[in-house]
Amino acid sequence: MRWGLMGGTFDPIHLAHLRGAQEILEHCGLDRVVFIPSASPPLKHGPGITPYEHRERMVRLAVEGNPAFAYSDVENRREGRSYTVDTIGYFRETFGEELEIFFILGQDAFLDIRRWKDWRRLLTLCHFVVMSRPGWGRGTLRKALPEAYAARYAYDRRTRGYRGPAGTLISFAQVTALDIGATDIRERARSGRSIRYLVPDEVREYIETHGLYRG
Repeated sequence: MRWGLMGGTFDPIHLAHLRGAQEILEHCGLDRVVFIPSASPPLKHGPGITPYEHRERMVRLAVEGNPAFAYSDVENRREGRSYTVDTIGYFRETFGEELEIFFILGQDAFLDIRRWKDWRRLLTLCHFVVMSRPGWGRGTLRKALPEAYAARYAYDRRTRGYRGPAGTLISFAQVTALDIGATDIRERARSGRSIRYLVPDEVREYIETHGLYRG
């Protein structure tokens, strides 16, 4: 099994998330992409984050029409902060060697990787697929990781990624550039402007029905 795991606050999930996941699914030959809403994101604090139950429900509505998409509430079932290294560990322990994991993230998140808990161990637990713009590759690797650590990764032409000493890959995959952001969507909803065509219709209707982001 080859699964992509896409974590995030998803506040709200939007079309750029979904389109990027679909393209990574095809690019990496994945069997499934699992969306994992963060229950308590360690790098985002404060009362401004929408309660988990709303964010999870929006993710479920967004993915239910695609048989290759799924969601997991694993981070809500675990106490404390939602650390990716613990989530990857859960999937490895649950599914064992049968499952090959590709963690999907954006380029800005990857550049921040050294702030993540146990990031060195995390990079040995699964492959990383970075949704990126043209020209991102070895230079980005050196920006994100310490120079000596980045030097341990060698380009693997067959897999189109950089393979580390543990055998895991860091790949940079160009996806369709959709300039959609959750912050902008929240601001539009807050001011009463339309968010149609930025999120799936089911998500838009949920936001409107529950009065999310209205302050």
